[in-house]
Amino acid sequence: MKLLFLGTGTSTGVPQIGCNCKVCQSANPKDKRLRTSLLITVENKNILIDCGPDFRQQMLTNNVKHLDAVLLTHHHYDHIFGLDELRSFTNNKAMPICAEQYVEDTIKRTFPYCFGENKYPGVATFDMRTIDNREFEVSGVKVLPIRVMHYNLPILGYRIGNMAYITDMLTISEEEVEKLKSLDVLIINALRHNEHISHQRLTDALDIIHRVSPRRAYLVHMSHQMGLHDEISKQLPQNVYFAYDGLQIEI
Repeated sequence: MKLLFLGTGTSTGVPQIGCNCKVCQSANPKDKRLRTSLLITVENKNILIDCGPDFRQQMLTNNVKHLDAVLLTHHHYDHIFGLDELRSFTNNKAMPICAEQYVEDTIKRTFPYCFGENKYPGVATFDMRTIDNREFEVSGVKVLPIRVMHYNLPILGYRIGNMAYITDMLTISEEEVEKLKSLDVLIINALRHNEHISHQRLTDALDIIHRVSPRRAYLVHMSHQMGLHDEISKQLPQNVYFAYDGLQIEI
């Protein structure tokens, strides 16, 4: 399995518009963060987790030639507003989009021209596949959803093999924590150092990592308030890393 971090930033991205802080002004490429998204290559299939507004740039930067399926965590702007750009991958076949019902409903309201009998020529075509918190299969790959809470919004993380991906989480039940055991890689969100109403802070993410003990853990969905990549990385425990845009790893 290969993992490509397409984006590792929060909803505003880094640099944040209009900000002159040292992170937003940093020349280090690792401090430049597009909206969080992951490309998984497994069994010769390319599976995308979330499709935000930076999707086009992410595909071009990383020279991605095909996609086989998209998994969506929830319906917020920074996770679904690149879906229109899937048109480049749906010329010959509709793209499987796996999402919960409320996410599917939002997509249909947001992109109504992609649905219906008389679609405008050239629009993206979606094969909507409604999922819940039960294991499913897409493009021949088994996926185990992980229920987490984004403040009071129930959203999904995903486990594929010995890799699990969670973004935008604030809390998780003990039952769902069990799904994170025996991992080679855990990818999990850490917004900043201070508390936030709907996202984990760094210490919260490190606590989950300590509890489930993956072989490696990578932090994503960071804001500029996390600090400079090279400085803050020195404070992390062994085998815990800040992911950065363009990072590729193998499991």
